[in-house]
Amino acid sequence: MFAVMRHELTMYYHSMKAYVFGAFLLVFTGIGALMYNINAAYANFEYVLGFISITFIVLVPLLTMRVMAEEKAQKTDQLLFSLPISTTEIVLGKFLAMSVVFLVPVLIICIFPWFFSLYGDVYLPTSYGSIVAFLFLGLSLMSMGMFVSCLTESQSMAAGICAVLMLFMYYCDTLADYVSSSVLGSLVAIAVLVLALGAIVRMLTKSNLAGLLVVLLLAGAVAGVYFYDSAMLESLLPNVMSQLSLFTRFYTFVNGVFDLTALVYDLSVIIFFLFLCVQALEKRRYNG
Repeated sequence: MFAVMRHELTMYYHSMKAYVFGAFLLVFTGIGALMYNINAAYANFEYVLGFISITFIVLVPLLTMRVMAEEKAQKTDQLLFSLPISTTEIVLGKFLAMSVVFLVPVLIICIFPWFFSLYGDVYLPTSYGSIVAFLFLGLSLMSMGMFVSCLTESQSMAAGICAVLMLFMYYCDTLADYVSSSVLGSLVAIAVLVLALGAIVRMLTKSNLAGLLVVLLLAGAVAGVYFYDSAMLESLLPNVMSQLSLFTRFYTFVNGVFDLTALVYDLSVIIFFLFLCVQALEKRRYNG
């Protein structure tokens, strides 16, 4: 695992990608600090983090697009599979390398609240609590991007799909206001999601039966809920979209509330998508 991590770190820093990532994040942090903490004279550094969180839409695809897509395109993933390490260790090694690349600029960002506290009244627990939430947000989004990279051999396609996914996560809560809250609207949206999930399961397992079984089980569950109490489906999709939004949970920290459930949710997202990465690589390992 650590050998994979060291190799990935070498690739990131030799290709300048890590430097571009860190510089981009720190430049926007400086701009946000200038806007909120200096010009507007706000003592809340968490406002800066809320401002720069939008950069994840660009930074996450930049960092994750090559993590597995490049390996698959160059067929070097077969070399990885021949090493005496498990697929889980490969995934964790690559994810830890990305985490280090992200952690370096975050540690530099930690200097900002302390520095501002020397010249004003800054509530440090809130500022550093928001930085922790910012770190978890970035890691959870990177786990999503890593999974997308596991599904294709094209880095540009991986970056494009990941960017769309990041945009959806960023505007998920806003889009929820425009989604139909009727029972029929919820049924249509759930049907689309069930079919998409079935397609993903089929892609990961290469089994039509597994994909069909997932679709039938979920469709049966939805039908049971509908016939038991159709009112339960009203406003279901908008509520789910609001709850799924990683950015919405992060903004509770920006607003000065330390929400432990948001961190647990981020951690759950990381574990879930890393698990999907392992399953995607396992399928390629034994079928490729």
